[in-house]
Amino acid sequence: MDTLLPPGLLDHAYADLPQRFGARVSPEPSPSPTLIAWNAPLAEELALQDLSEDQKLALSSGNALPEDAVPIAAAYAGHQFGGLVPQLGDGRAVLLGERVDGANRAVDIQLKGSGPTPFSRGGDGRAWLGPVIREYVMSEAMHALGVPTTRALAAVATGADVWREQPLPGAIITRTARSHIRVGTFVYFAIRGDDKALNILVEQSLVRVYPHLLDAENKALALLKAVIEAQALLVAKWMALGFIHGVMNTDNVAISGETIDYGPCAFMDEFARGRVFSSIDRQGRYAYANQPRIAHWNLAQFAGTLLPVLADDENAAQELAQTAINSFTGIYEDAWCREFGRKLGFATLDDEGLALGERLLDLLEEHALDFTNTFRGLANGEQPPALDLWHSQWSAQLAAAGVPMAEAQSRMKSANPARIPRNHRVEEAISAAAFESDYGPFERLKAALAAPYQDQPEYELYTKAPSEAERVTRTFCGT
Repeated sequence: MDTLLPPGLLDHAYADLPQRFGARVSPEPSPSPTLIAWNAPLAEELALQDLSEDQKLALSSGNALPEDAVPIAAAYAGHQFGGLVPQLGDGRAVLLGERVDGANRAVDIQLKGSGPTPFSRGGDGRAWLGPVIREYVMSEAMHALGVPTTRALAAVATGADVWREQPLPGAIITRTARSHIRVGTFVYFAIRGDDKALNILVEQSLVRVYPHLLDAENKALALLKAVIEAQALLVAKWMALGFIHGVMNTDNVAISGETIDYGPCAFMDEFARGRVFSSIDRQGRYAYANQPRIAHWNLAQFAGTLLPVLADDENAAQELAQTAINSFTGIYEDAWCREFGRKLGFATLDDEGLALGERLLDLLEEHALDFTNTFRGLANGEQPPALDLWHSQWSAQLAAAGVPMAEAQSRMKSANPARIPRNHRVEEAISAAAFESDYGPFERLKAALAAPYQDQPEYELYTKAPSEAERVTRTFCGT
């Protein structure tokens, strides 16, 4: 068995930072690993396509690493449901290092579910198969939908059970990201008064994600503005697809503007602004309609961490931070109008179009209409009777804007997916794999979501909303 991995496979820029940025730790070996998914297109982007089957399994199970590997668990803090937790960190993840992709960008490669770390806080550091399948499906679906996201390179069944109220099959996901630096990483050092670490983080963030800003006169301010814009654009995309993250804590806000941590997340079926799926979000803090407000709050915490490095004068630093944070609303609203404008066939929404869009959402909620299928139906020239009056108003606005219906519908088909990872289909794939060792539903779901904006009759089953018996109303964290 050729499990020997070549030296030089990974760089270690984050591991080379001072020791307080993380803890050196190796993944625990998997006793009898099986490769259940390997993302060949992503592997090719990372120039990993020439790995043998044994090498793929060795890398993604953690059973063998390059001789020069420097795996670490990163340190960070976070505001969980608004309350500060001063130390979290990678409790079940190990950053193996960085790999340069085809666009000459460094990409993190991380194992998630590979055993305990110094940040595990008494946990076993393992993952069971369900969350691994969920993250693989959801993150790759988001990528196909055009949403910035971490990605899944591989999934492995470890051959050992983990205990989550009952024995469940263990698994590991190999996750990639532009960077795993989070708002919570900055929080960790800010609350410790470690200004030197904050400056290091600013520099590292710019090098990794925003290299065009490296020559900025005020690097911390440039980073703050870039992260605000990235998060505003990201959340606007979530809203346009009916996606609910479920756990928007500051430790789950990546400075790269990528969606990270697919725990209790879900896509809505029937539309409701107050929709919550997460079993731990009992007060609805992270409900669908609250996501822009929470993103703004999280970014305010980020700005607060940067005050010591924004300016020497405290008042000047606060003014710079406040001005930057105040820009979020305008950036987000413009992005929302563009996203929903495209969903309705416009380039963007003016004030009249905005009122039209909000009225449509009111009708969706009033009649409990399916979010994805209603918008896709409009793109295909179909709509439920409840929208007849609205449809005539929409048609009139398109005509007044000089947008032919055929042009509008063509634009709409590129903005309104035919298929999303429906909760009941994700649960079906998890249940079959975990309890029947049947990966067929997982494979079919992956295939159905690979080109979500294309009409593909062979995947019609995956366009259908759930029946009453199939409806999933609660989702759970991987732990």
